[in-house]
Amino acid sequence: MAQSEQQQQQQQHQPPAKPTQSSNPFNPQMTTSPISVSAPNPSWFSPKRLLVVLCTINMINYVDRGAIASNGVNGSIGICDDSGICSAGSGIQGDFKLSNFQDGVLSSAFMVGLLMASPIFASLAKSHNPFRLIGVGLSVWTFATAGCGSSIDFWTIAICRMLIGVGEASFISLAAPFIDDHAPAPQQTAWLAMFYMCIPTGIAVGYVYGGFVGDNFSWRYAFWGEAFCMLPFAVLAFAMNPLQLKGFAPAESRKFLEPNETTSPLIEGSDNSNINSCVIVSSDKASRSSPASKSLNQLSRFSKDMKELLRDKVYVVNILGYVSYNFVIGAYSYWGPKAGYSIYRMSNPDLLFGGITIVCGILGTLAGGLILDSVNATINNAFKLLSGATILGAIFCFSAFCVRSLYFFVVLFSMGELLVFATQAPVNYVSLRCVKPSLRPLSMAVSTVSIHIFGDVPSSPLAGILQDHVNNWRVTTLVVTSVLFFASGIWFIGIFISNSDKSSEDGKEEVSTVDRATKKPLFEENTIEGAQDSGEA
Repeated sequence: MAQSEQQQQQQQHQPPAKPTQSSNPFNPQMTTSPISVSAPNPSWFSPKRLLVVLCTINMINYVDRGAIASNGVNGSIGICDDSGICSAGSGIQGDFKLSNFQDGVLSSAFMVGLLMASPIFASLAKSHNPFRLIGVGLSVWTFATAGCGSSIDFWTIAICRMLIGVGEASFISLAAPFIDDHAPAPQQTAWLAMFYMCIPTGIAVGYVYGGFVGDNFSWRYAFWGEAFCMLPFAVLAFAMNPLQLKGFAPAESRKFLEPNETTSPLIEGSDNSNINSCVIVSSDKASRSSPASKSLNQLSRFSKDMKELLRDKVYVVNILGYVSYNFVIGAYSYWGPKAGYSIYRMSNPDLLFGGITIVCGILGTLAGGLILDSVNATINNAFKLLSGATILGAIFCFSAFCVRSLYFFVVLFSMGELLVFATQAPVNYVSLRCVKPSLRPLSMAVSTVSIHIFGDVPSSPLAGILQDHVNNWRVTTLVVTSVLFFASGIWFIGIFISNSDKSSEDGKEEVSTVDRATKKPLFEENTIEGAQDSGEA
């Protein structure tokens, strides 16, 4: 009697047996066994290290933009004077005897690869680890830059410049979402500002770097030096444990939670009474899928995501304002020095406009991020800052081109540029926060493609056509500057559109089905426990 009571007590203390029937969302009828999945080891990247690495990569990327435009690298074609004395050409243009048109093509050839590859990388982030995609892009960038230094004619360097755009595409689509995920909550916009501050800084450093290396060594060494600097970051992206973006299932989860028609448990270990782990093995029929089927699935998913993105009124309004803004910035960067010389007879317009752009670009970008964080970073406040800073900047810039004095022009234009560049962090903050996490890479890719195709690319020739028609640089610059008022009006409309921060939303089809109760922060170790030893029970 006592023995039977003891057996009953032991049975009551035993844990209930785990069911073998799984509630798999893909196939409710699928029979599964307990799975032991160990999450990746914690990544070396702390948030601050991640920011430093991404900012450095962005800086090197824009150093390349500045270097190829510098006199030391770009050079000039050889010319002969009336007396028959010819001077040898220098740089890329002199070595390859390029026309001005061909030289202009090289400066913008990267945009072909950038515009074509940006949506592709954003779409691939759905099925591949985004951090590894950045590694692929940086590898392409590194080899293409080294190829520029080894090029033998116009076509080889033009193709390499296009490939540089392909490499850059992976980075611009995915870097900002990584920063947004890991930045401290009170400083998220400021961290974005530090990232985008590297654009004017990198271009300025590129001018100096390209001029020094090209004048003292050879333009080829400038490209080889850039490739050498980027190579460690490409290796790092593959060598370190990959980071995950919010809204994307880890590769391990996708591997184990793939929908299958039939499954059979493969049990490791010879002792059936002491099972350490079980792995679901897919049948051959379920695991096979043709490349055409995968491509169609990718295309269907991309089409669905694009429709969702373009139906978002907040996103569309933000991008329309950004396109208008970039239209003016593109015209300023190309025609500004020439217009300044024509209107005010500046002795060194390149240095003056370049200096104003660099200083105001750095200070304005940082200020925009810090201000938005200080007033509580929300989409509504971002639109208020975008609209207010842009209209004030437009007033100062418009007034600058109206005055006759060069000194007043410098003061007014500097104030205007400072305010205009304050929009960089807020406009990208809206693009990241008005969509769900799984759409952020595509959001950044479409933003980049749009501001180039409809913004700075057509603005320079259109401003040139206007100048040919009116033959008055003051009128031309005033007409171009007036587009900033239009951009401010578009962003002002965004204040009144119903919006919400979707950064905490997870796409249902992308979220890992691993139990969220066991999920720990990214930078801590995390293990999903499987079946326990039957002896421990």
